Amino acid sequence: MADPTPRGPDPGGGGARPARQFRPSRGRRVGDAIMSVLVRAGLVPSTYLLTTRGRKTGRPLTHPATVVEQDGRRWLVAPYGAVSWVHNARAAGRVTLTRRGDRHDYAVREVPAGEAGPVLKRYVGVATATRPYFLADKDAPVEDFAAEADRHPVFELLPIVDEAQ
Repeated sequence: MADPTPRGPDPGGGGARPARQFRPSRGRRVGDAIMSVLVRAGLVPSTYLLTTRGRKTGRPLTHPATVVEQDGRRWLVAPYGAVSWVHNARAAGRVTLTRRGDRHDYAVREVPAGEAGPVLKRYVGVATATRPYFLADKDAPVEDFAAEADRHPVFELLPIVDEAQ
């Protein structure tokens, strides 16, 4: 029986490593809670508290998230795949980012693989803790990242300007 585990590009001919799969756990929730305190204080570079509205409950749900800035634009990457915040962002079409008391609302636009490739490559260079969830190595060409864009949704963050100001 063939191994269904996805494998990354293997230009060297050796065995490619499988990408780690995300599994929610109590330890992950505790880690997120600790990280949230550090993010609120502004101690974690490029990381914000991402709030989405639950698509079923309507309740606000908050998670730490690293934002990538590239070519004057801001991007939100889902390193663990289509997890709950991704489904909520798709359903609502908007998210809120908070850091050090500053809160900003954004519309989100999910981008195709060709546009996501360079952003994913940059993300892996910035968010080093998530590297095991990617098949492409940090030094791989952009094409390798575009090839796995279907496993890591990428959203462009478009500022929502409050017309009441």
